[in-house]
Amino acid sequence: CPVGMTEGPKNSPKTYLPLRASKGQDLKVTFSYEVEWVESSLPWSDRWDVYLKDTPDDDIHFFAIVNSLMIVLFLTGAIATIMIRTLRKDISMYNEMAMMEDAVHDETGWKLVHGDVFRPPSFSPMALSVLVGNGAQIGVAFFISMLAAVLRLLNPIKKGHTLTALVVLYVLSGCVAGYVSARVYKFCDAKNWRLNTIMTAMALPGVLVGIFTILNIFLSFAGAATAVGFFTLVALFGLWVCVSAPLVFAGAFLGLKAPKIEIPTKINQVSRYIPEMPWYATPPVSCLLGGILPFGSVCIELFFIMSALWLHQIYYVMGFLLAVLLILAATCAQVSIVMTYLQLCSEDHRWWWKSFFNCASAGVYLILYSLWFLASRLELVGVLPVVVYLTYMSMISLLFSIFCGSVGFLCAFAFNKTIYGALKVD
Repeated sequence: CPVGMTEGPKNSPKTYLPLRASKGQDLKVTFSYEVEWVESSLPWSDRWDVYLKDTPDDDIHFFAIVNSLMIVLFLTGAIATIMIRTLRKDISMYNEMAMMEDAVHDETGWKLVHGDVFRPPSFSPMALSVLVGNGAQIGVAFFISMLAAVLRLLNPIKKGHTLTALVVLYVLSGCVAGYVSARVYKFCDAKNWRLNTIMTAMALPGVLVGIFTILNIFLSFAGAATAVGFFTLVALFGLWVCVSAPLVFAGAFLGLKAPKIEIPTKINQVSRYIPEMPWYATPPVSCLLGGILPFGSVCIELFFIMSALWLHQIYYVMGFLLAVLLILAATCAQVSIVMTYLQLCSEDHRWWWKSFFNCASAGVYLILYSLWFLASRLELVGVLPVVVYLTYMSMISLLFSIFCGSVGFLCAFAFNKTIYGALKVD
């Protein structure tokens, strides 16, 4: 501003002075700015809408939804063909033969295993029930979180509040994990229900808390700003022990008191011989093939989610995210039904773990995608940031895998009850 000016500085080009100074002398420059506060009736949560609405990314989100819907429609057509044509024809033929006393019962396909299809898994029914229960808990917590965001009960701009809400809802959904795990474990005629309840309450949270604590110790020694304080860790541990675990016990109590799940067929005393399968129909090849479609249904939207997590971008389309979650669940269900049906037609009744891993393998593709994202999108400097990224993405992939596997198992179980319940078996 000009020397001798008494009215105060003004931001006017007429008052600009050239920035020249003699050699060896300091040049004093006066900076000024103006702030005008205007009262607005716009809610705080909507103040970013002017920047976020009608952006080019909206079209990409829309096409991602369309891509996912096309996968679901393709699978729906495949299942409709199986259910309406093949299964109806098979069930009608089997029932007609059962009503004819003198008919020769030449059973083929999936009816041959009706006496073994509901035989409990020979390998660790406790581990299966724990994983299915935890997957149901993850799905319920995430669904309620997204629904709250759509209803504007959560603001996605406040990432800290959203993360806190996810943790709290996960803890409060512990009763779902206990109930589902207890029902599956009781169906398997297992007796050590106390250990099953404890594992449901402690196994997955214990793994996550243990990994997070070890990582946080390294961050603290390195002096990283992202290290979590001691009292925050104590609070998380308190939520786990004092809130989540009792809710799991309460859900398990209700699940054990509920009547055992009824099945439409009797289980044979001796297990049926399983013919040799081709290499592409046996794990791990069949499981890896099953995980492609569930991951493909979310891969486009996953790019924006990871950009919001690691590139400090804003993710605001919670309605799209809720739709993608529902599409993912539908894709897992349909993949599991198709692959379980093909397996039963091959006279292989060991569908329990396979139905879980057929969809859980989507987590393998998620961790591979995170490696691609690290190599192509992120510019992390040093070993510690890379370790932090890989650790968090491994935990996210584990949760994603358990959720998909849980949906696949529950839908395969319901599918088997439906088709074998329609048969007239002696």
